[in-house]
Amino acid sequence: MNFSRFLCLLFFLFISNELLAQQSDSAYVRENYTKIERQIPMRDGVKLFTSIYIPKNQTKKYPFLINRTPYTVAPYGANQYKLSLGNFPAMMREGFIFVYQDVRGRWMSEGTFADIRPQATKKGKKDIDESTDTYDTIDWLLKNVKGNNGNAGIYGISYPGFYSTAALPNSHPALKAVSPQAPVTDWFMGDDFHHRGTLFLMDAFSFMSGFGVPRPQPITPDKGPKGFKFPIQDNYRFYLEAGSVKSLKEKYFADSIVFWNDLFKHPNLDTFWKARLITPHLTNVKPAVMVVGGFFDAEDAYGTFATYKAIEKQNPGANNILVAGPWYHGGWVRGDGSFLGNIQFGKTTSIDYQQQYELPFFKHYLKGEGNFNPAEANIFVTGSNEWKKFSSWPPKDIEDKNLYLQPNGKLSFEKVGRTDSWDEYVSDPNHPVPYQDGIQAQRTREYMIDDQRFAARRPDVKTYQTDALTEDITITGPVLANLVVSTTGTDADYVVKLIDVYPEDTPNPTPNPKNLIMGGYEMLVRGEIMRGKYRNSFEKPEPFKPGEITKVNYPLPDVAHTFKKGHKIMLQIQNSWFPLADRNPQKFMDIYQAEPADFQKATHKIYHDVHNSSFITVSVLK
Repeated sequence: MNFSRFLCLLFFLFISNELLAQQSDSAYVRENYTKIERQIPMRDGVKLFTSIYIPKNQTKKYPFLINRTPYTVAPYGANQYKLSLGNFPAMMREGFIFVYQDVRGRWMSEGTFADIRPQATKKGKKDIDESTDTYDTIDWLLKNVKGNNGNAGIYGISYPGFYSTAALPNSHPALKAVSPQAPVTDWFMGDDFHHRGTLFLMDAFSFMSGFGVPRPQPITPDKGPKGFKFPIQDNYRFYLEAGSVKSLKEKYFADSIVFWNDLFKHPNLDTFWKARLITPHLTNVKPAVMVVGGFFDAEDAYGTFATYKAIEKQNPGANNILVAGPWYHGGWVRGDGSFLGNIQFGKTTSIDYQQQYELPFFKHYLKGEGNFNPAEANIFVTGSNEWKKFSSWPPKDIEDKNLYLQPNGKLSFEKVGRTDSWDEYVSDPNHPVPYQDGIQAQRTREYMIDDQRFAARRPDVKTYQTDALTEDITITGPVLANLVVSTTGTDADYVVKLIDVYPEDTPNPTPNPKNLIMGGYEMLVRGEIMRGKYRNSFEKPEPFKPGEITKVNYPLPDVAHTFKKGHKIMLQIQNSWFPLADRNPQKFMDIYQAEPADFQKATHKIYHDVHNSSFITVSVLK
């Protein structure tokens, strides 16, 4: 049998096993759970559609495990069962009263939907928000579903993660355990739609083109809006040929997508965005909390760490822990976690998580069973590929060090000595730097960890790297970019990418169906973009003065990575990341109003001399 036929056989065996597993799980749900559907009334009279799966074994009482979602609780119909319950099969087989609810205004629930609905200032008994809807749901369940033990938990990934977080303010006394997982937290600073004021174009457009279509009345998915059909199966070409965000809206959305209209009305950090920030409301947190997320989560890596840190800061005595691993969005329950893209982790990290953290967490706090004694921060460190337990996050046993840009593409922990040193290049927004090599129809999750050699070959990407390391260096926590720059334009974006460069003698994988060359591989560890006009204030943007030396300082999301002995640490700096992020016309203006003619070339300088040092600050684990 030749190798290609062998791979095909493995693929069909995998698919067959997956189908058998789904059929087995579906049969298990039907044989072991009774499904009921209810419209649960909220305090303002609006009713929320809720599917409830009750264990048939009534010899003991069970806690509620709730998932509130804008993504539908389908299938609908009391005799139509989900294929599986909970985040993974072991949760289903453990036995809970599983509750799935369409949030207000979505699918079969009544009311009006609001994206990341603001917390209400309660002036009357009928004032609502997602916290009150959760409270009222739990209260109804306790009184109307027999066989419950009086405890409730809530969990969710991504948008349902936001609804999990929103359960914490003024929580119901019966709510004992909450797990926000990759929670949508801040759609201006770092999750999904914006990163530090920069529109994340692909995610915003592809998501809202389906999710944002208005729903005039309760409706099931088979009759609901369909996904957008892209006329060009090359995301770089599609968004570039659209010309601008404004022309994209005019051609495909007009005024039909409410949230897209909101983006245009609120380009800066104003009260619209501040009202939708849940973290200031995370005070007096009483349930046990386990925040979960992935370091390579393309959607909501920011929200994971922002949520955990806000609870810690505002609730010194809270029972709040963090679990973070080498996962894509939801990867802790959507695979075994042994690899992502071309990078192997040497362990089934997702299975570790399910067995050691999520199931024990809910069993302990909802059933009073088992021992659950995790660390404060339970972190998988890539590079060294090992789980580490810390008493805080970021860890306390660290030393902040600066990595300085040097002449001739060097990077060093030693400060540069020259008095006149910079790199100069031209950035053209009509020929932007792609976020990933090759052709993609949709944004991939693997870009978060992909090889960056393609970008290093471009003249508008500046590359700096250390000599080969003489010892392992483990970096934990946030990375701070401290750039000293100038531009001939009046606005600019800055992208900083932290990269692990593999030694030239790194062996290729065996087998190697993708013909990977791992020698010299440039693994993206973390990248982040900053819209330059917000360098001093996100509320009041400021233009650059052409040719004037200016500081652009900003944090990158947290990392946990070991750069092994013999590897090199690299930085890449560029001014576009397309079409991941929308293009900056490099002139100071409301970019939502930019026309194709507004996009212009600019000459940039990155300074690295004794008086104008550009560097990144990293926290090195001792």
